Amino acid sequence: MIEAPHYSAAGAKKKAVRLPATLFDGTVNEHVLHRAVVTFLANQRQGTSDTKTRSEVSGGNQKPWRQKGTGRARQGSTRAPHWRHGGIVFGPHPRDYRLGIPKKVRQLAKKSALNARAREQALFVVDPLEYEKPKTKTLAELIAKLGVAEKKVLVLTAGAARAHNVYLSGRNIPDVQVMRFADATAYEILWSDAVVVELSALGEAPGKTEGEEAEKTEEAGDA
Repeated sequence: MIEAPHYSAAGAKKKAVRLPATLFDGTVNEHVLHRAVVTFLANQRQGTSDTKTRSEVSGGNQKPWRQKGTGRARQGSTRAPHWRHGGIVFGPHPRDYRLGIPKKVRQLAKKSALNARAREQALFVVDPLEYEKPKTKTLAELIAKLGVAEKKVLVLTAGAARAHNVYLSGRNIPDVQVMRFADATAYEILWSDAVVVELSALGEAPGKTEGEEAEKTEEAGDA
């Protein structure tokens, strides 16, 4: 069972929380991570670069000089690539750079990225960040108390109604990115040096083991 440090929303240290075994099993598949990152970066390309070929540039409808008798090399058109303002050879043209990746491979990549950060002790669990209004100072103080103020930080929220306030609080802090846990990809997780996850996003209560759950069930049955 993998554990992660647990903090309150104000940055007070609490008892370490056991991460869900379904998501944090220690598996880090580097091949899948590489494929996910390559796919993500390829899908960010716009593919709008365009150059003109010799058939698209203006001018050059006639031979610049007669074929023979001038002492110069024969030329057929000023639109040829070796002429100034001529066409471009093998230049870029609009194209789609998007790559596909299976859903299960994408999920495994995200799982591997989270496990990598957890193994490095770079994953922190915090109580739900229920901000009534955007407050950059509050989020900056939390990050400072976690000891990751000088690092690239990814804050993952549970997607609650007040998550937008957390996003507005973090968008002015350099090297801090805030998004929903469900929207995070392997690339964002690997981009960050530290991952801060809301406890409710993990879907598991802290400090409860299977033995404790069994004891509570037996006590309830005896009562």
